[in-house]
Formats: sequence, C-alpha cells, structure tokens
Amino acid sequence: MIRRVLPHGMGRGLLTRRPGTRRGGFSLDWDGKVSEIKKKIKSILPGRSCDLLQDTSHLPPEHSDVVIVGGGVLGLSVAYWLKKLESRRGAIRVLVVERDHTYSQASTGLSVGGICQQFSLPENIQLSLFSASFLRNINEYLAVVDAPPLDLRFNPSGYLLLASEKDAAAMESNVKVQRWEGAKVSLMSPDQLRNKFPWINTEGVALASYGMEDEGWFDPWCLLQGLRRKVQSLGVLFCQGEVTRFVSSSQRMLTTDDKAVVLKRIHEVHVKMDRSLEYQPVECAIVINAAGAWSAQIAALAGVGEGPPGTLQGTKLPVEPRKRYVYVWHCPQGPGLETPLVADTSGAYFRREGLGSNYLGGRSPTEQEEPDPANLEVDHDFFQDKVWPHLALRVPAFETLKVQSAWAGYYDYNTFDQNGVVGPHPLVVNMYFATGFSGHGLQQAPGIGRAVAEMVLKGRFQTIDLSPFLFTRFYLGEKIQENNII
Repeated sequence: MIRRVLPHGMGRGLLTRRPGTRRGGFSLDWDGKVSEIKKKIKSILPGRSCDLLQDTSHLPPEHSDVVIVGGGVLGLSVAYWLKKLESRRGAIRVLVVERDHTYSQASTGLSVGGICQQFSLPENIQLSLFSASFLRNINEYLAVVDAPPLDLRFNPSGYLLLASEKDAAAMESNVKVQRWEGAKVSLMSPDQLRNKFPWINTEGVALASYGMEDEGWFDPWCLLQGLRRKVQSLGVLFCQGEVTRFVSSSQRMLTTDDKAVVLKRIHEVHVKMDRSLEYQPVECAIVINAAGAWSAQIAALAGVGEGPPGTLQGTKLPVEPRKRYVYVWHCPQGPGLETPLVADTSGAYFRREGLGSNYLGGRSPTEQEEPDPANLEVDHDFFQDKVWPHLALRVPAFETLKVQSAWAGYYDYNTFDQNGVVGPHPLVVNMYFATGFSGHGLQQAPGIGRAVAEMVLKGRFQTIDLSPFLFTRFYLGEKIQENNII
C-alpha cells in the first residue's frame, strides 16, 4: 500500500551498498534518512500526521490473561502472587495499568506505614500476622538477581491503644481474640501504663493494649518499589494509562427461585493512554479491580450497580475516597526514642518519626467533619482545633510542639463496614476485587494479594478464609464491623 503513494525515485538512496558487504548485497542505511522519509510521507498525506516508524513501546499488549487496574501496593501484590503461584513460569500474562506512574497521589506513598495485629476481626488479625512474616523475610520473597537487598527500615516499637471506661470491655474482648489468633498483645492498667511510659497522662484511660511483637512501622515506598521491581523480573507488564471502558457480553439466567439475573463477562479493557486521546483495547480473561479510592468508578464501568435498587444487580461497590491529614511536628521534650504508635481515646494518634525529636500523627474526622476529597490540600486549622488539644492532654510535653510539615492522602473507604472487598463479583463473573480497606490496605497487602491469586487460580481461598469479605455481603446486608480503625 505504501509503495502506491510514494513518488518515483523516493526510495533512491534508502538501499545503499556498504563496504564489506558481498557484491549485490544491500543493507538499510537509516542514518540521515528517517526524518527525510517522514517529511515526504507527511507531504503526500496532507492534514494528517503519518508516522510509519512510531514507537509503540508505551502501549499495552493486545492480549493479556489478567489485567490489574491499579498499580499500588495491592495491585502489585496480586500480580506478584499470580506469578508466584502460576503452574509454570510464563503460564500467565499479567498487565498492570496505573494512571499515575509517579504515585504522587497513591495511598501507598502517603501512608504512615503502620502494621499491627490489634484488630477486632480474626480475618484482619490473620492477614496482618502474615504480613508481618512477609515483611520480616522481605528479601526471601522479593529478592532480584544482581539487585541490592530491600531495607524496609522496620521500626518494631509496637502499637499502644488506649481505651476509656466505656470501651475497656470491648478492648479486653478484642485482646482475647488477638491472642487466640497468635498475636503477642498485653493489657496494661493505668498504673502499668505510667510505669512503662512516664510521659503519658492517663487521665480518662481505663485500659491499654500494647503490641509486643511484629508491630510498628516501615517504609511503604520501599515496599512499593520492591514489589514493582520483583514483578517486572517475573515478566509482569506495565502500562501508564487510564481504564475508560469494558467490552462485555451478557447472559440472562434464572435463579433457583425463578428470578432473572444477568451475568456479564468482560472480554476487553480499553486503556486511554497518558496525555493522549488514543486508547488501546486489551483482550483479557480476568480483571482485578485494585483501583483503591477510585475502585467504585472502575466497577461502575463494568456495570456493577446498574440495576433496580435492592437487587443484587443494583448493588453498588460502596467504596469512596476519604481524605486524611498527616502532620509532622518537632518537640525536643517529647516522649523520645521508645515511643510506640499511640492511638488515643479521642481518635488522635501519633508516632515517632526518625531520630531527631520529630513526630507525626493526625486524627480521622467524624462524619460531620469529613473534608472535600476533590483535592489533597491540607487543612492546618484541623490540627489546631481537632488534633493538638488531644495530643497536649495525653502528652503534656506536646504543648510546646511546632508543626513542620503536613500532607494529605486518600483512604479507599468502605462506607458499609470499613473492611476490604476481596474476591469475585457475583454477576460480573470475571472481575475480582482487592479494595476498600479503609486505611489498613498497605499492611495487609501481602495477604490480600495471595488470597485474590488463590481465588483466581484455584477458585477458593486456601490459606486465609476471607469469605466474609466477599461482595455479596453488601446485598445481603451482612456487616462485618471492624472496631479498630485508626
């Protein structure tokens, strides 16, 4: 086709004899010719830029067995475990689509990096116990040949949760569950609390729980980059772009009680390329929705929630972005190097940051105080009015603190019960979820990725039964409330 529109003589000089070639042999001499060819083709086809030598390396492949929407730590963990558990090397082709390759607004990089086992639900405790083991042995999982080992800079200072009189019984009950699951947690009276942490004012504290092992904080950016480096070494493909459409087929079915439902299967994902109007269709067998705070939008593109209210088909994914502030302050007279992450009875929290008398913390707002998630601007008045008074009451030395910096990040907040959504959608049969963790997704990512991979490859959860986290609970109204969300 191209030869028909090329004028006579255009090819002259394209094929040239080079020294050292056999007589009559020709080789392509591209030097100095590429731009000339482009200019001539453009002049022949006016009104349109024609680039026969266009670089397509930024485009996703036309086919992928699994497309993961979201390249944060949860999406990368799913990719890792899919490749780790595949039957043979290269058996599964995995593509990760991430719209922000800088991760500037990703929840992972803006997290405070905490890990603890002091949850109220057994599933959350089991997930965090596995994550602690994963992080402790990080280089056994994520080592890459000829690459330096990962240093997560884990600080094992523990979590210290404080309870008022009205919450003391619930804390005691939670600790029993935590110990039963294998977590090392101690209960402390106000006197014991003062003896161990003399800088704490125990006014209003009836009981405290303290994690003695595998709790603290680590570098979330290091985990993110370590997972990305590892999955790339395993053959996972990456694409910077935004998923804008799914192409699906539908099949009408009758349930056992003769109710009609429509089953959908996604066949193609449309990826809009970064800073471009072009999109690339990708044929696939499985879609993983790990889009974090924006996962409800991705679900809606697949038709999730498009049905009469009160029906399974009309049940939406109840995940939305919630903005959370993190403040960093300096206080030379502060608690010091042995400071754990402290969660106050008021909901305020803080921990040590580095070795220079710096601390970071914040507080989750009430429903009435929820800020606009349209941007990541920081409300400094929120610290002055809603955080600092509680900090200064609990740690008198914090009365003289000086705020140095602050940032905001997003929770993928599950408005139904603040717990994750894991596993397949019941009607969009090849869309799987790994989202909605409401602030504890980072620390549970290793276990969540493994669970989703098990469900995709084996059809069931094998190591930790996360059936309570399935999507169907939203339709059935079966909340599994987690009480210890910081």
